[in-house]
Amino acid sequence: MNPTIEKFGYPATLIREFQHWLILLRPAQPTLGSLVLAARSGATAYSQLSREAFIEQAEAIAAIERGLTTFCAYERLNYLMLMMIDPNVHFHVIPRYSQPREWNGIQFPDAGCPGPPQLGEAVQLSPNQVRNLVSALSSNFC
Repeated sequence: MNPTIEKFGYPATLIREFQHWLILLRPAQPTLGSLVLAARSGATAYSQLSREAFIEQAEAIAAIERGLTTFCAYERLNYLMLMMIDPNVHFHVIPRYSQPREWNGIQFPDAGCPGPPQLGEAVQLSPNQVRNLVSALSSNFC
């Protein structure tokens, strides 16, 4: 696995895997259900991905949108390709909503709604909470 995938907690954060992509839970949750869609390759530029990876990305995105619709009933979904610190190709997937969501007794407000997501306002999950949220989300990504 590439360093970006490892930084986001793989394998503990793995929701679903594809041949070219991984869907990972984002351990810092700016909104409930925030994910990372990470390319498995060592590519550090989007244009370096294979044609097959681009084709499969559509399948991964469809799985994300179905799974998050069921899990947190988002109103909008932001895909952010930032790659400022973590060099390998990945997207932060941030569900957006106007009213806070609750999971397992934890409130998850969308601090930036309706503007850009506030990634610095994330709920920091404990390792146990990460395991539980991965389990809860994974059942929606079958």
